[in-house]
Amino acid sequence: MAIMRHRLTTMLLCFLAIFPASALSQAFDLVGPEVNVHVKRGDVTLPISEVPNLLPGDRLWVHPDMPASQSEHFVLVIAFLRGATNPPPEDWFTRVEVWQKKIREEGVFVTVPDEAQQALVFLAPATGGDFSTLRNTVRGRPGTFVRAAQDLQAASWDRMRLDAFLKEVKVTSLTDPKSLKERTENAARSLGIKVNQDCFLKPSEQQSACLSQHTEGMVMDDSNAQTRVDQLATGSTTDLMNQLSYSHVGGGGQYSPYIGAIVDTAKILASLHTARYQYIPALALSSKDTLNLRLNLPPSFRDPKSVVVIALPPIGPVTMPPLHPVSPTESFCAQKPKLVLPAEGAPLVLATPLAHDLMLRIESKNGPIELPVHPDPAEGGLELDKPAPLLDAGDHVGVVHGKWGFDDWEGPRYRLRSSGQSNWEVTAADQSALVVGREDKLQLEGQSTLCIEDVKARTASGDALPLTWKAAKPEVLDLSVSMKSATPGQVTLEVHQFGLDKPDSITLRAYAEAASLEKLLLSQGDATAVLSGNRLDEVETATLHGITWSPSTLSRVQDSDRLTMKADGPTDELNPGNEYRAKVRLRDGRELEVPMQVTPPRPVVTLLSKGTQEETKEDPSPVHLGSPDDLPIDRRLVFFLRSKVPVNFPRKQRVEVSSADGSFHTILSLSDGSLMLEDAKTALGVVEPLARFGSSAFGPIQARAISPEGVTGDWIPLGTLVRLPGFKTLNCPRAQSKPCVLTGSNLFLATSFAAAPEFDNPTDVPPDFTGTQLIVPHPANGVLYVRLRDDQSVVQTLAMQIDPLAPGMTPPSSPTPAPGTDSSDDSTSGPAEKSSVTPAAPEDAAPSDGEGTASKIQKVVPAKSDTAPAAAKATPKQDPQ
Repeated sequence: MAIMRHRLTTMLLCFLAIFPASALSQAFDLVGPEVNVHVKRGDVTLPISEVPNLLPGDRLWVHPDMPASQSEHFVLVIAFLRGATNPPPEDWFTRVEVWQKKIREEGVFVTVPDEAQQALVFLAPATGGDFSTLRNTVRGRPGTFVRAAQDLQAASWDRMRLDAFLKEVKVTSLTDPKSLKERTENAARSLGIKVNQDCFLKPSEQQSACLSQHTEGMVMDDSNAQTRVDQLATGSTTDLMNQLSYSHVGGGGQYSPYIGAIVDTAKILASLHTARYQYIPALALSSKDTLNLRLNLPPSFRDPKSVVVIALPPIGPVTMPPLHPVSPTESFCAQKPKLVLPAEGAPLVLATPLAHDLMLRIESKNGPIELPVHPDPAEGGLELDKPAPLLDAGDHVGVVHGKWGFDDWEGPRYRLRSSGQSNWEVTAADQSALVVGREDKLQLEGQSTLCIEDVKARTASGDALPLTWKAAKPEVLDLSVSMKSATPGQVTLEVHQFGLDKPDSITLRAYAEAASLEKLLLSQGDATAVLSGNRLDEVETATLHGITWSPSTLSRVQDSDRLTMKADGPTDELNPGNEYRAKVRLRDGRELEVPMQVTPPRPVVTLLSKGTQEETKEDPSPVHLGSPDDLPIDRRLVFFLRSKVPVNFPRKQRVEVSSADGSFHTILSLSDGSLMLEDAKTALGVVEPLARFGSSAFGPIQARAISPEGVTGDWIPLGTLVRLPGFKTLNCPRAQSKPCVLTGSNLFLATSFAAAPEFDNPTDVPPDFTGTQLIVPHPANGVLYVRLRDDQSVVQTLAMQIDPLAPGMTPPSSPTPAPGTDSSDDSTSGPAEKSSVTPAAPEDAAPSDGEGTASKIQKVVPAKSDTAPAAAKATPKQDPQ
């Protein structure tokens, strides 16, 4: 087997060297002659477009449709084959002189013989000995034409899928450009077409042209078609051809849509080239009873004359299409007009007439109901020609069935539900939700929202009210009713369902709610206060002691409104416990008074400084952080807070330290020693991030004070937790142009390395890198620059001792990805130059900052400090060669 694969590989590469990819991948866009074909099996006759397979005994009517002005005489030869190793008998060939009047008017009948497995049609210019020459060629090399028959038929069906997709793109772009993206994606899914999503980023007038380009790589594998081919061809050869087709020497994927046809068939037919004849393939695109031929090479009427090779459907048992629902658990309303049942898995069902006479059968108490359906690739499935009649209450199952060629076929099953009178009710919390003068929201509950067609609202006088709705849950409707122009009184909600003339009605009362004020609640020192009451949408301002509050956000809680208001000045002078009455001005000019409740202030602290401490260790990290806001997770985080509200730091006050997204947090307190008072106003917070949060904590962190009563203050940013790789050695060759080998652990915590802080030519680290060695640029002035995965906006400095490459030591070829991952994006580097000379330490290397000192604060900076500027965008990896 290995020898055979090697020989086949060698043959294909030689073939590609003789016939370049550009010649083989020419589009089949030359319109050839038409051949009319009917197939009769028993008492049933079908046009060729509805026939997926032939059987022995089938009677074929073949009629070449040549124009009356045809000057060149053609011979049509119908041939049947019986496998690659068994030459067919001579009487399995039928010669038809196309120019004869009887043939032009009546055609010819042939019967598929017993034991036949493939069928081909040849069109050749009439010459002396043409029939015997062609017959001897086929009988002498039957395997060649067996392969051609298989591949040409598969390619023809793939081309019909592609044509159906391109037709939909063209029609939609002209008739409904706004729905082009949705309909194109539906068609691509149902037809097995790969779509270039970048086309939808272009202006609308350019999208259609973009989607119609590069069609050679759009048709994806059809598992059903592949199954039919696998029944006739060996898997190993098919796999090998597929692999070669995607290689660079094989054309870089140019043959992917028709790999089994274009490459193999062109190779095979080219090998039959003689001084008198050359064989050219034709795609047969069926439409009703006509095979529309498409050629990729112009026929020649001079020596060597062209013989057009046309494949008929395969001979043998039928393979049913595995069409299935896109979502088997989804339900559909049977009465919805133009209902589409989403389907996928069998593109030929939706792209060709091979599946015909399709019906949807629904069982009911009065017997089965049959509804005609038709494929609609742009809608992504099968569309009902007309809605179903009203069915029994409850769920139903619809089964798609019909004909696949001559055979009965049962397809996917769908869950259906019928429209019916339903008792819709307003939820208890929304019984009094309609208030005139504004837009109100409420919910309806019922049996199912699946068949809801529309929801309307009307006043007692019959006037329509603006309303929007959506199905929040299968049994719940969310309504938004505009009552701005309504008057108090009765309002009727009408729920319309598909197929029902009479809607379900719900009667409500709309209320005229006057502005009533309950209280204005404020925490001392806060910039916002909350006003409670009713009709607070009428509030314009609230004032007290020269402070004015303006409306910000209005919400409704149960039966009252909550209005958040922002102050235009400080509120520190308002004391808790005092009684205040604020003036509230309404939009209509009226002024009201409301009691104001001032509660004790929320705790307020400021960040004085922050830093990190590192325990004494033999090998401190050689990374010099580029921003004071980067906090290594393996170092102790210390920070000083000063209390502003209250003035002194309460002994029972706590501090919460948390990630910005709340995924991890901890509480510091005086009782456990994680908080320590420096004086009455200042406290030192100490956090061991690695011990408190674990090794997977990273990203921005923040802190806030919590009063003894549990009232929380505002968040204060502390910085960004970062994890450092364990850098061990840096080995470099003598030549500055050669890369170095960096050894360490957890190297995936770095994203890229560069020789300059501008990161002009960085070396990227894959996120799934599991190795312990990396190829990095040669340090400039003894310093490397690195970006950490946990804070990629900051450039860090890596100052390490540079050792020479040991004899025999070579850099790794590339980062090793995890098993099963795709490493096609990793660059490959050659071995670095070896050196036995130890270079001197660079004079301009970054100086040490005393990181080896026990428990010494590495950096203490003010709370507000400028961070390092973001580095330039990374460029592709540097090639060490």
